[in-house]
Amino acid sequence: MNIKNYIEKHQQRFIDELVELLKIPSISADPNFKKELLMTADAVKINLEAAGCDKVEICETPGHPIVYGEKIIDESLPTVLVYGHYDVQPPDPLELWNSPPFDPVIEKTEIHPEGAIFARGACDDKGQMYMHVKALEIMIQNDQLPCNVKFMIEGEEEVGSVSLEWFLEHNQEKLANDVILISDTGMISKEVPSITTGLRGLSYVEVEVESPNRDLHSGLYGGAVANPINILSKMIASLHNDNNHITIPGFYDKVEVLSELEREKMAEAPFDLEDYKNHIGITDVHGEKGYSTNERNSIRPTLDVNGIWGGYIGEGAKTVIPSKAFAKISMRLVPNQDWREITDLFKTHFESIAPKSVKVKVKPHHGGQGYVTPIDSIEYKAADLAFHDVFGKAAVPQRSGGSIPIVSLFEKYLQSKTVLMGFGLNSDAIHSPNEHFGIWNYLKGIETIPYFYKHFTKLYLETNH
Repeated sequence: MNIKNYIEKHQQRFIDELVELLKIPSISADPNFKKELLMTADAVKINLEAAGCDKVEICETPGHPIVYGEKIIDESLPTVLVYGHYDVQPPDPLELWNSPPFDPVIEKTEIHPEGAIFARGACDDKGQMYMHVKALEIMIQNDQLPCNVKFMIEGEEEVGSVSLEWFLEHNQEKLANDVILISDTGMISKEVPSITTGLRGLSYVEVEVESPNRDLHSGLYGGAVANPINILSKMIASLHNDNNHITIPGFYDKVEVLSELEREKMAEAPFDLEDYKNHIGITDVHGEKGYSTNERNSIRPTLDVNGIWGGYIGEGAKTVIPSKAFAKISMRLVPNQDWREITDLFKTHFESIAPKSVKVKVKPHHGGQGYVTPIDSIEYKAADLAFHDVFGKAAVPQRSGGSIPIVSLFEKYLQSKTVLMGFGLNSDAIHSPNEHFGIWNYLKGIETIPYFYKHFTKLYLETNH
């Protein structure tokens, strides 16, 4: 396959096109950016058409639109459905960025001596989604597309893919496929490719604690009236015990417990604890007793406060007891934990531990189910062979701590298995200031993806004929 030569010839254009896409602030969590989300959907449509899709359309949903594209070469051949998202996380806090989040810059780093693109969405997921667009271009331009391909690029992944279930339910025939291919995960390192075989589910809630009907003078009322911030802090602290075990009754009832053999296999993956600590600037790790760092962030459920606020936080002093305090809390879930059930358990428990001196509200935001993919399927084997072709070694199966709610919905509505071929690194700072994506990783993804098509088509035809 002529892939490497084509990439070398068009490398700068591939980078420039991604940079242009990254300039658009497609922030799905903020309704003020609706116009920019529509601009991004239009840009994705134009790029899919330029890459060689015969049919591309922007599909309306109850929320942000979905970009659908297809290249059907032969109905008797298998079909790969590529999923990605064009929306991004909010860039806050802006003051921690070394350069503006939507003014992409390329800088060399220790991990990326060839340069990395710094911008919000560089890795999650515009950069990784766009690898597939360029891989399609390469296959079509070199007359090497071995099967049919469809694209479904959405604009709500960062807010829970709230319209996707509706879209899947109403477009099952349009989206019919034989495998779903996603690059919204990572690999262990540039030297060690990996395939994500498991994702955690998610339950995301917002809580409100209220006491007085207005902010009060802390001198006149302090000590006699419940302070919502004090109460909320105590309630949150009680959600973990001394072993960092979550205290919500029933929370662990359906948690998948891995065998010792499975845990031993996981431990074989390369991991340096000191490098891990140094990279994120911590003196020690922290988590549930009895589990390793890699187990805590992949096969065990978690509960974390993502934001907390209330009272006066401006310059100087203002001595008040606030009327209300708030927090946003996410729970990462493992297979067999139903996110709706966990949300209900949280709500019941959180309301039950509130003292009579306050009123509590729990507002569910969004969620999704966990997912585990088998490693003996033809799609996994095809991905493994593709990595071997490009990296010269087999990929390591790896469970991820992240969540992609759409994966379990794909299986429910399309009866399709998903293969997760990610090219990001843990150091890419996704969801954080200074998010970036290595140019080496970006181009390596473009190089590897066509080999997946080649091997999947071959294995599919051997299995089905």
